[in-house]
Amino acid sequence: MKPIRSLAYVVALASIMSTAGLTASAAEVPLGSHAMEGHLISRVLAVDPANYQVTIEGPDKSPVQLQLTDKAKALHNLKVGDNVDIQVIRSVAYVLDTNVDKEPGVSNESRTIRATKDNPNPGGEAFRRVKVTSKITHIDLKKHEVTLLPPEGKVTVLKVENPDLQVRMKKLQVGQTINVIYTEVLKVKTSR
Repeated sequence: MKPIRSLAYVVALASIMSTAGLTASAAEVPLGSHAMEGHLISRVLAVDPANYQVTIEGPDKSPVQLQLTDKAKALHNLKVGDNVDIQVIRSVAYVLDTNVDKEPGVSNESRTIRATKDNPNPGGEAFRRVKVTSKITHIDLKKHEVTLLPPEGKVTVLKVENPDLQVRMKKLQVGQTINVIYTEVLKVKTSR
């Protein structure tokens, strides 16, 4: 299972949540972000279009089986020996919404772009963004802690350790919300 974990790590790294893709209004204040990127160039070892499965060569040269969904419409065009180029970008952004009294919640958005008719090689892009909104219920400036009420209702206390953010805590208000926005992008290209 180690090759699968290695590939999953590469795929996870290649998933992106890019703060550049976020639209910020005047009432939103970016608090921080983190992004990771991964890239894997491999080759196809086996294709099972009926079961939507593809086996590729993992980073350590061992076979890694990928289970795809029925959205892999051009899988029948993929052949053993084809090259596979996988890029994943993943990011997390933290944004303070300065409006007061919004409710906790979750929104989920995803899109898929497939290869065009002019390109018979399977591939495409997948995009996913999840936004979790948590309400500030308490602020302790002495302990540098912020208490949040997430959508699932279990209160969470966060310790703010970044000195720059500790200074900015004075501007926080109970009732404001913190949005944690997770984004990932997966790009797959194949060639012969």
